[in-house]
Amino acid sequence: MFFRKKKQLTVQEKTINVHDIDGEDYICLTDMVRGEEGVDHIKNWMRNRNTVEFLGLWESMNNQDFKGVEFDTFRKEAGLNSFTLTPKKWVEATGAIGIISKSGRNGGTYAHKDIAFEFGTWISPAFKLYLIKDYQRLKEMESNQHNLEWNVKRTLSKTNYQLHTDAIKHHLIPVSGKWRKELEYAEEADFLNAAVFGCTAKEWRTANPGRYKAGENLRDSASINELNVVANAESKNAEMIREGLDKKTRFLKLQELAEWQLKTLNDMDFTKSIKKTSDDVYLVEGQKEKDTPHD
Repeated sequence: MFFRKKKQLTVQEKTINVHDIDGEDYICLTDMVRGEEGVDHIKNWMRNRNTVEFLGLWESMNNQDFKGVEFDTFRKEAGLNSFTLTPKKWVEATGAIGIISKSGRNGGTYAHKDIAFEFGTWISPAFKLYLIKDYQRLKEMESNQHNLEWNVKRTLSKTNYQLHTDAIKHHLIPVSGKWRKELEYAEEADFLNAAVFGCTAKEWRTANPGRYKAGENLRDSASINELNVVANAESKNAEMIREGLDKKTRFLKLQELAEWQLKTLNDMDFTKSIKKTSDDVYLVEGQKEKDTPHD
């Protein structure tokens, strides 16, 4: 893993280090419990059955190399009085990437922000809320400072909105699924559309004139799981741009990432892969075009 610049949060008078690791924010769990009464807070949290299941679910969603067999062993033993689990043991046994240990200056146990927020809940609901609030403040500062093209906060809020308004029928997206020379000159946002959805915004508008006139666009009409994949693809694309990869290489990698993540998410929560076409018509992923009327 590659450590980039260090950032800091301030939560209930505690200074908590945050590291950019491979393009993702990892928050220091050690700092979160520094000065708290008692010992082995992280170990006590990790031996909890709910924690083990949460960690396993996160890895299944984000880690292609996660060792499910070893995880099942931990899950069966979790909750027993004799069960213990440390970050090092968890990583070595399962190949986990969500938790890491860093030695030396500013060392300690770090966890991906998703996992750190869950650890914050275990400390106290109030601590978690303050942690999230200060993390959001940090991200807003970064967004303003670097004039980011994509705002992750906006993407997540749109995902929540989609809980009530899933959108477009699958067959209305003109999927090509292949690299095309014209993508070499596409804007990055449309480049991502082609990699994840298989079409550009213009191609979607041409295929869906009625929805476009109603004020919808390609991303507004994505399913919940597709929006989550888009958010992950944006982050991955930004990382590859920094690495200097050409567009075709990025396209193929993003397409592979999108296919894997979408399949994983749909398998885990089928309801979030369903697309709504009207108040009484829903489309299941993969349904034939003839089963659903066009606009």
